[in-house]
Amino acid sequence: MEPMRLNKYLAHCGVCSRRDADRLIRQGEILVNGKTADVGQMVKETDVVTASGKKVRENKETVVLAYNKPIGVVCTEKDPHAEIKVTDVIKYPVRVSYAGRLDKDSEGLLLLTNDGDLIQAMMRGANGHEKEYAVKVDREVTEDFLNKMTHGIYLRELDATTRPCRAEKTGRFTFRLILTQGLNRQIRRMCAACGYRVKGLKRVRVMHVELGDLKTGEYRKLSDGDVERLYRDAGVAHTEKAGI
Repeated sequence: MEPMRLNKYLAHCGVCSRRDADRLIRQGEILVNGKTADVGQMVKETDVVTASGKKVRENKETVVLAYNKPIGVVCTEKDPHAEIKVTDVIKYPVRVSYAGRLDKDSEGLLLLTNDGDLIQAMMRGANGHEKEYAVKVDREVTEDFLNKMTHGIYLRELDATTRPCRAEKTGRFTFRLILTQGLNRQIRRMCAACGYRVKGLKRVRVMHVELGDLKTGEYRKLSDGDVERLYRDAGVAHTEKAGI
């Protein structure tokens, strides 16, 4: 390979996104040829890179998994306080990382891949990729509530106003919501700002990939056609070797 930035190399190898790679480098978790790496460092094919003590290997093929995350599983790779981490329950021969978190109390579709560039593209809020949720609340869903949700809500804790979105009532206490951004605990905060409390939250779609009949705690490998569409819609080049 041609020399490339270390954070890009770590993303290509499926360790994490480029942003998270820079964080790991700053924390001293990345070594190059046995020496602590620097942010912005370049690496070449003959260099030996290790992340948290494990040798990093280049991916030979792209893997994308759809996982039905249960309540209680935490989207983290290194958190000593998390009882069940997503990396503990996904036992796949190729190392994968998640694209977009679901909080501990939420469930549903989580995409995991070994291509950090794809992760970064799917997570980038400016790209406006759709994510669909099924939500249950503690009060009756009204037209006024749905109208407030769809037109954007100012979240004082984050000092941010949510983007306009789509909401549709599906039952007396349930509705579906389609977002194009992913602020921290966004749906729970939006509902709270309207005087509602979320009692159940499930993500059922990310871009074109749907949860479907995938059982809780199980995962499936996406077809080549689904993977190609993800790359195309995310605006990322895809060749046989992930991200190269």
